[in-house]
Amino acid sequence: MSDLTIEVHLGPDDRRVALERDVREGLTRRPKSLPPVWFYDERGSRLFDEITRLPEYYPTRAEREILVRHAAEIVRTAGVSTLVELGSGTSEKTRLLLDAMAEADLLGSFVPFDVSEEVLTAAAVAIGSAYGCRVHAVVGDFHRHLAAIPDADDGRLVAFLGSTIGNLDPAQRRRFLFDLDAAMTRDDRLLLGTDLVKDVDRLVAAYDDPSGVTAAFNRNVLAVLNAELRGDLRPDAFDHVAFWDDDNAWIEMRLRARQAHSARLAALDLDVDFAQGEELHTEISSKFRPEQVSAELHDAGFVVEGTWTDPDGDFLLTLARPYC
Repeated sequence: MSDLTIEVHLGPDDRRVALERDVREGLTRRPKSLPPVWFYDERGSRLFDEITRLPEYYPTRAEREILVRHAAEIVRTAGVSTLVELGSGTSEKTRLLLDAMAEADLLGSFVPFDVSEEVLTAAAVAIGSAYGCRVHAVVGDFHRHLAAIPDADDGRLVAFLGSTIGNLDPAQRRRFLFDLDAAMTRDDRLLLGTDLVKDVDRLVAAYDDPSGVTAAFNRNVLAVLNAELRGDLRPDAFDHVAFWDDDNAWIEMRLRARQAHSARLAALDLDVDFAQGEELHTEISSKFRPEQVSAELHDAGFVVEGTWTDPDGDFLLTLARPYC
């Protein structure tokens, strides 16, 4: 068994405060909105895993294919022995990078970073047992705790995969990349996964599958609020909506009220009214062009060292370093 450290910067109280703030602010504004982080209770995580296996949902397969084909080249180009994964979850795809680092005799330590202590601990134990490397897990919010990522003498490869950055709007992306650049040294490298702009029908189908799994995932956020905040929101009173916003180059997911009704969240002493047809914004998923990714990284202080796509050109991995 490897050396294992679990560093906790988020506790149950922090999560509760964030949930109550997000729900109170989001459901009392116009238009109503919720951040996508609240999709992921146990059922939401299970549904998302099911989504990644749907034939319509290409991003997970495309990114994995890039890693299968190019992980050895990526880790060789990065030339570091510490892998950091932001939003690590169960770290399944990351094992391809860990395998490549171990094969190249580069793997010294792994730093998974996530908001869920339970999921992170299980992943950290599993990775440590499988690879025999040092594991320093960090339970934190990447908007607040990037500085908590431990230093490494020979640099770190910071992986932010799954096009999770696409859930941030342009201002949020800019702030995140600036914060990440400030937390990195000239010896560190960033590996960024981004979904690329493509045929609109394919994009929409990936977020509105005919089997209804994505719709169930979207509505599940209301079940999360009910369980956490003693609510009586009715998920079956909303239609799942997914559409392509060409001006912003993102897929937007919403929940649309089928009829006028009210709901109560007793833990917040909050009554929420929905008009017929009123929409609750639940997620954006930005899509990128390669030159846009390079430009946004450059503006935040990074220099691109390498890019890789899958054979169909659906997804992009970009390796970059801070330029000072």
